This record gives sequence, structure tokens and C-alpha cells, in this order.
Amino acid sequence: MKHIARAIPVRSLWPLPAPTTEAGDRRDVGIEIELGGLKPARVAEVVAAQLGGEARQTDKHDHVVEGSRIGDVKVYLDTRYRKSGRKLVRLGVDLAEPLVPVEIVTPPIAPEDITLLDRMNEALREAGAEGTRDGILLGYGVHLNPQVKALTLEGILPVLRAFAVLEDLLRKMDPIDPSRRMQPFVDPWPRKLADRLAGEDFASLDALMDAYLQEAPSRNHGLDALPLFAEIDHDRVKAALGDDGLVSARPTWHYRLPDCRIDEDGWSLAYEWNRWVMVERVAEDAALLERLAKGFAAHRDQLTATKGDWAREAGEMVEQAGVLEAGA
Repeated sequence: MKHIARAIPVRSLWPLPAPTTEAGDRRDVGIEIELGGLKPARVAEVVAAQLGGEARQTDKHDHVVEGSRIGDVKVYLDTRYRKSGRKLVRLGVDLAEPLVPVEIVTPPIAPEDITLLDRMNEALREAGAEGTRDGILLGYGVHLNPQVKALTLEGILPVLRAFAVLEDLLRKMDPIDPSRRMQPFVDPWPRKLADRLAGEDFASLDALMDAYLQEAPSRNHGLDALPLFAEIDHDRVKAALGDDGLVSARPTWHYRLPDCRIDEDGWSLAYEWNRWVMVERVAEDAALLERLAKGFAAHRDQLTATKGDWAREAGEMVEQAGVLEAGA
């Protein structure tokens, strides 16, 4: 399945098959990049040098690049304890800083501006940024948050169904690093959820959300739909997750499967974006999605079949349908 990964462009960007929302607005994407090897202040300096704007420190471990070409960009240590008012906790954050990812968080941007971020990443690599494979404990990732087409059953279910039948392929075509597999943040969807999404007819968006919350009430999956569902019905999500389930509502997908390989030649955000676009291309092709869903159900009925078997079969179906062609 490596050949499928090689068919995904690394430099050029595939457009979304549905580039606008139901209301006719451009579908923007927010991007989060986790990295190591540099302090937040240095990262902010590089971001400002590449994107313009002014780097400003807002707290001990927090910075913002104001007025860049893509808007205000946040840079901070990726720990919720960094702003603790307890002196001992903040001391612990200071001591743990070399092991805590630095996170870059963009505002919603036009998909074509991802090329600007790839040039920024090249500068960060030259400055010494480290990626996922630099250490067994690192587990740095990239999160893509593309705005959904519509907050409706018709706008949401096809993408969930497409991811359900393609997740094995996505993981096999370019396996995530063991440092991330050992952590709980990007677990595969439970098989029961994938079965239901692939084969069940949902009469309403409420029924779809209930099924998802019943089978996967967790943020820690390669595709996390909870922020989207919280945007639609925050009380429903909070009831399913309990008081400890912190979810920031937003009308976006939260695709968190990719590694951050910022220090490696031949890797780019464009590549990871195009892998997501592959999912949306399948979602927009009703006939292909139906074939994949039926194939997935048949695969699941085979007692000796493996995830690798289905990944190969799904890959063949995607290739034959022309999904990987530039103008698809």
C-alpha cells in the first residue's frame, strides 16, 4: 500500500471536492502543529519571520504572532498546566519543558495557504525543529480542522462513513509512528462504530450523534467528531462524556491522525491535507462509498480476515475509481 501513499502529492494541493459551505462561504481550515527541539519564543520568531507580523509573549510559555499574512498565530507549550496559578505546578512545567511539545495554532485559513505553512515548516526545520520520529516519547502530531460543508445529516454522515471504511487504508498506507501508537490520543475507531457507520441507516442527525456517542465517547481518535457534535448539541455531548469531557465546540472536523515529520525531507502539510481530501472525495462519490461500505461489511463477516486485507481491498477500489488522480 506504499504505492498509494506515493500517489498523494507532496507539494501541490488538492482542492476540496465541496469547497464551499451550504451557505456559499469558503470552507477554511485551522491547523495545529506539534513539534520539539525549540522553545516557544524561538518558534514564534521563525513564524513571524516567515509569515510576517510581530511576535509577542503573552505569558511565560505563551506567545502570539499578531498580524501575520494568515492572521494571528498562537505558539505555546502544549500543556493545560502552563497557566496554573500554583507555584509548584508551574515549576513542574518549567522542568518538563524539554519533553512538552510546542504547539503552533493557526486561525482558520484558506486551504491554498497551506503552502505558506510548508515554507514556514522548512524554516523551522533549518532552525532545529524536531518531529515525531526524533524520540520514543515524543509523539508529535498534526491536526487539521476543515470546516464542515453543512451541519446536517447529509453534510456529516457521508464523511463519517468514508472515514470508517478508509481508516484501515489510511493507517496502512503511511503508518503512524510507534511513539504515537503507544499513546491513547489517536486510537482507531471502535469496530462497532465503524460497523454502524458503514451499514446503518440513520433517520436523523440526532440518531447519528447518539450512535457515535454510544460507541466512541472519547476525543482520542484519528478523526474526532466531538467538537463538531458539541457545536450542534453541546448538552448532548457533555452528558455522554461527563464533567471531565472538555470539548471546544466548533463547526469543523478534527482530523488528528497525521504525525508531525517536520524535520524530514519529503514530508509536508500539503501531503497530509491531500490524504484528508481523499476521504472527502470518497464521501462525495455516493456510488463508490456504497461499494466500499458493502465491501467493508462483507470483510467484517469473514472470520479470518484482517485489517490489512481490508486495507488492500479498499485501496484497490479507491485506485480503480480514480480518486487518486489529480483532477478527481
